[in-house]
Amino acid sequence: MKSFYLIACFLLSEWVINPVCAQLIDSMATSETKALYNHLVSLSGKKIMFGHQDDLAYGVHWKYEDGRSDIKEVINDFPAVFGWDIGGIEHGHSNNLDSVPFDRMKKYIIEAYHKGAINTISWHTDNPVTGGNSWDTTRAVKEILPGGKHHSFFVSWLDRVATFLNSLETNNGVKIPILFRPFHELNGGWFWWGRPYCSPEEYKALWKFTIEYLRDVRHIHQLIYVYNTNSFSNEPEFTERYPGKELADMLSLDIYQRAPLNASKEQLKNSSLKFEKQLKENLKVVVQIAHQDHKLSALSETGFEAIPVRDWWTRVLYNAIKDFPISYVLVWRNHGFMEAKNKMHYFAPFKGQKSAGDFKKLYKKKRMLFSKATKKINLYQ
Repeated sequence: MKSFYLIACFLLSEWVINPVCAQLIDSMATSETKALYNHLVSLSGKKIMFGHQDDLAYGVHWKYEDGRSDIKEVINDFPAVFGWDIGGIEHGHSNNLDSVPFDRMKKYIIEAYHKGAINTISWHTDNPVTGGNSWDTTRAVKEILPGGKHHSFFVSWLDRVATFLNSLETNNGVKIPILFRPFHELNGGWFWWGRPYCSPEEYKALWKFTIEYLRDVRHIHQLIYVYNTNSFSNEPEFTERYPGKELADMLSLDIYQRAPLNASKEQLKNSSLKFEKQLKENLKVVVQIAHQDHKLSALSETGFEAIPVRDWWTRVLYNAIKDFPISYVLVWRNHGFMEAKNKMHYFAPFKGQKSAGDFKKLYKKKRMLFSKATKKINLYQ
């Protein structure tokens, strides 16, 4: 019987998840979380949901206006995935690291749930050893593991995370499912949990402790856990710190296109070709490992700052992702003008932005899903 089950797990076509084999790592997951996960599995290889960071909170030239969204003002629909970050919650701060009030974030997360959309949360946690921010790369991981000098202090931070996550519920007491993506871009060198600042074993131990503490000690059962790297050179780099299929539900990748400010047409063309090539190469590895372990996959952060290429959405991004069974693609936030850097900082189109017309074409692609479509699917039932 067991051998039949194992064979059945690989009978489906390349990269498509067999629902018989796909299981959440939390056996006590809430019914809504199980329903969401099962829908994501069934949609894998068929549809890709579009997401945007902080979409309901602010956009270019506006902030905290109920009902607004830069995406909605372009296509008359909201994203299917809403990204948030809880950096700062570990201190009990009122606002996150991007100045979004946590009480407003909670309101927006509940609103997104009622729209039939998905919420995903990352955590730019400060350095627990020095008190510096996420980019303070003083070694800390070893010190916050069980037995470390700062372990109890780190647990107190996890308790604040747990309290916030458990506060995300409807008026009827439904705990809102969250795609939780802690310690992200783990192979980079810019965060204190990054590759240069802890061993693979230490990172895996940090991941394992965090997941097991939230799930088994704090009894949070509405999370889908997302393992995440930045762009990488090869498969060993992607899997080096992978905690294993027993400790992750989804595998994901962050990768951005970059070009010089005021780049020439030729520079933009070369930048797009390089980005598309690397994205395809990286996604192939991500989805292959995900398929092998019967996991979901995603492009959890991407974008091109200020979107200087008019047809970037269909010619570059969609062309790169359309043949991969990723659950969603999320672009980063629309901060607007940054005075300190004297430049515009946004990754999604807004009304009148040069790529808005092409984004409307992306919206019409049959593989892409936005909020109206996910509402009809009823992801939580």
